[in-house]
Amino acid sequence: MIEHLAWPALVYEDLAPMVDYVNRLVQVAGKYTLNELFEPGWGDVVLDVTPRGLMTPTFRQHGVTFTVHYRLLDGDVVIETNTGSRTLALRTGSVAAFHTSFCNAAAELGMPRPGSTVICEIPGASSGLDRDHVERSWDHDAAQLIWAGFNLAADALETWQAPYRGHRPRVGVMWGGFDLSATRYRGVSTLPPPDRPAFVQHGMVEEYVSVGFSFGSPETPDVGMYAYIWPQPDGLEGRSWGVDGAAWHPDAGLVLLPWTTVRDTADPHQAIVAFGDAVYDAAVETAGWPPDLVGPRFDGWHMSRTPPPLA
Repeated sequence: MIEHLAWPALVYEDLAPMVDYVNRLVQVAGKYTLNELFEPGWGDVVLDVTPRGLMTPTFRQHGVTFTVHYRLLDGDVVIETNTGSRTLALRTGSVAAFHTSFCNAAAELGMPRPGSTVICEIPGASSGLDRDHVERSWDHDAAQLIWAGFNLAADALETWQAPYRGHRPRVGVMWGGFDLSATRYRGVSTLPPPDRPAFVQHGMVEEYVSVGFSFGSPETPDVGMYAYIWPQPDGLEGRSWGVDGAAWHPDAGLVLLPWTTVRDTADPHQAIVAFGDAVYDAAVETAGWPPDLVGPRFDGWHMSRTPPPLA
């Protein structure tokens, strides 16, 4: 648990331009995850939240082992491989220019090019990564806030996930939607809606509970936590969601907990954990999820101070 890092104010209008820019940039290296074996819900495509930014998993493709680290606090991207490394600056410019620089560096290191240039999950993004010539400004202060939001939320969501005994991919950033995701799978197959895009249908092949963090959107401009249960059960109206100010929004199909509300609590970290627990409780009570998939929260090396579960 992070004990000494302040919970900063995160305002959608202030961060939206930079969030849009970084979202496009991380899709360049994010495309490599699509070459990996499929894990339910695309659980293995997430970017890790690191001490300096966002980082891909380790890839082993075309005889090269590599990672790509978007160091938001440093304003650069570090490509590390078994054949060498390259550092690319993150600065004011176009996504297309970055894409060209990235592909040139990848070629020098013997890496394959990213397999796609499609910009996904960004409304209104009609051009590809290699044809997005819009000049965008690099804002160092906004980059720090983006990292801080992801970092604090990831810390809390990792605490929430720890006692779950079922399948749970690591907590990380979905580079398409640019949201932090923590998902619990039940191991029960579902039938995805046929009118959804293929990649969405692939993400809905099992029942799951998802709790995450988002910087908002034009339709929902509040920065904060979100959660939902798939398939969506009846009976979510009028429930308590663990934190005063968290509420069910039926039109969006989401339970939302604004960042401003989290910051105002006595313990923001614990507030997010309580929010996640309340969402799982709702899955148990309204959708028949098994309560025994969640064990006690042992406190690591201090587990001797944690009461054991009763037989």
